[in-house]
Amino acid sequence: MAQAAARPKPAPRPAPSRPRPAPSRPAPPPARRGGGWRWLRSLVVGLLIFLIVAPPIAVVVYRFAPVPITILMIERLAQGHGLDHRWVPLSSISPAMTRAVVASEDANFCSHHGFDFGAIQKAVAHNDAKPGRIRGGSTVSQQTAKNVFLWPDRSWVRKGLEAWFTVLIELVWGKARIMEVYLNTVEMGPGVYGVEAASQRYFHHGARTLSPAEASRLAAILPNPLKWSAADPGPYVRRRTGKIDARSGTVSRGGLAACVLD
Repeated sequence: MAQAAARPKPAPRPAPSRPRPAPSRPAPPPARRGGGWRWLRSLVVGLLIFLIVAPPIAVVVYRFAPVPITILMIERLAQGHGLDHRWVPLSSISPAMTRAVVASEDANFCSHHGFDFGAIQKAVAHNDAKPGRIRGGSTVSQQTAKNVFLWPDRSWVRKGLEAWFTVLIELVWGKARIMEVYLNTVEMGPGVYGVEAASQRYFHHGARTLSPAEASRLAAILPNPLKWSAADPGPYVRRRTGKIDARSGTVSRGGLAACVLD
């Protein structure tokens, strides 16, 4: 019997493929230390740059442009006091008003450079002796810096910024411009700002024709314009008006407002 033909050997089965390992991802970089401090340092540096650069720019702008509105005006408006603010040049304000302000608020306005340290010392001594009757020692320059650029507050931060702005306006504006801005932005009653608005409201004529007695009455209410009235002055305001009127004569004879009026 013939030998059977040899059967072909079956092809070897391929070995099962093994799954390829996933490509390894690079390890994340180590966390950088001090990121929070760097952020805080950047914030502080940015804030310092802003405080150094922004104030001079604002002061230069308001050296020539009228001040349209202030933080105090916005705050009083939100409180429901309204807003009556009419800007006029210094030439349209009676000289009697400048004399009354110097007589009542800052007798050394023309001789100091923004700060009256003698007046500050007297105010401190008075406030220590009579804590219930606080007296301020701020000059017209300081009040203008606060009125135009800052907010009503007694914090050390605001006082520090007030000093910085006072130095700037004394250097850039000069006395006449400081008085002009003061007389146009100072609060003179609920919702009333500046001499022109106050003169129209209380005396029904412009600031150009203010009499010495009217100017003294407006100056008399400056320390507390929300409490004291120029339209219907009480006994205290009338007494204060008489004193300011008398001092205004001294200001005129002594040339204490010459840096503004001459």
